[in-house]
Amino acid sequence: MNRDQILDNLKSQLEMGNHIIGVGTGAGITAKYAKQGGADFILTLNSGKFRQMGRSSLAGFLPFCNSNDMVMDFASREIIPLVRDMPIIFGLNATDPTKDMETYISEIKAKGFSGINNYPTVGLIDGRFSEALQEDGNHYLLEVEAIRIAHEKDLFTVAFVFDEIQAAQMIEAGADIICAHLGLTEGGLLGAKKVFSLEAAKIKADKIFKRCNELKPDLIKLVYGGPVKTPIDVQYMYSNNENLMGYIGGSAFERIPSEKSITNITKAFKVSGKLDEDDLMVKMLDGVTKHYDYVEFVKEYVAQNYMNEISFIDLAKVAHVSRSYLSSLFTKQVGCSFQTYIVQYRMDKAAEILDREHIQLSELAPLVGYQDYAQFSKMFKKYKGCSPKQYKSNINTKT
Repeated sequence: MNRDQILDNLKSQLEMGNHIIGVGTGAGITAKYAKQGGADFILTLNSGKFRQMGRSSLAGFLPFCNSNDMVMDFASREIIPLVRDMPIIFGLNATDPTKDMETYISEIKAKGFSGINNYPTVGLIDGRFSEALQEDGNHYLLEVEAIRIAHEKDLFTVAFVFDEIQAAQMIEAGADIICAHLGLTEGGLLGAKKVFSLEAAKIKADKIFKRCNELKPDLIKLVYGGPVKTPIDVQYMYSNNENLMGYIGGSAFERIPSEKSITNITKAFKVSGKLDEDDLMVKMLDGVTKHYDYVEFVKEYVAQNYMNEISFIDLAKVAHVSRSYLSSLFTKQVGCSFQTYIVQYRMDKAAEILDREHIQLSELAPLVGYQDYAQFSKMFKKYKGCSPKQYKSNINTKT
């Protein structure tokens, strides 16, 4: 995809009220399912490949291999053939002394990449090591120059910046996206331990985006890394920064979810036959009535699955009773129908979320099982006596 097409697509997403999502990866499987999940572009980064090898993202900054050769190898073989119809961005080490950037960026374009991103970046290095790199000529301005070269070759450019000065330099070079890099991603078994708090990250991004707006108001502005690693973290940033248009993640999309899911599923298989008696699925498999009565089973299932679609017929089948019998029993013991109960439960959960979280109303409905916001709003007003917007406003007034 050429630069103009990418920009048109991204601007269309923003006009529709959507956020821009970029996924940094080192493997075809992540790229494939990130695309399926709605990612707007893929960044092929050396740290992504190291993550797939079970190493920290920091390995991308150590002399284990030539970064540019690694990215060119795996991305041209694994990523480009798999997701041809979406933008693939090359993570370029612009301080590589073995490459002539003019020639190499032309090669990147010829290989089918849509653009470049300055990664690994010396902007992430501070202290004495940073000073030594700059004295040796390996400074951030080399990354700015690479963005300028790519822009002149009509490639799409995503610039990681760490302060307002770098943002101005990258804008002047022609960067299409300014991404405020908030540091190493927190969380997971391999994550960096020392990170900014979300509030500090918000303040840092605010300063960078303010400078962007002064120089180029319509520029696409994203954040990456630091404490922003989950959808709730990103939602906090959206709620507290009106200039933020989206998020780029690496570890957040492929390392942290993999660590959790692989660890948990392995444990589950390991202890099969000795599972926790309190686990709902074990109770379902072992027989509902052995552990609790039918109505308690339904209520516990709702408590754990209210955010998902729930079929009352399926619950009756699991309990090995007829739908009509379970419905009659439930209404008699609870005092209302199952449908009324689950709607009330979801509205109570929605109110809880509004009480404790800074969240956009459009993001709230799916968290309590509603894909249609209008329907959710209607039910909320019916059961809470006011609309979600009014409820949120009342909370803000109290605080």
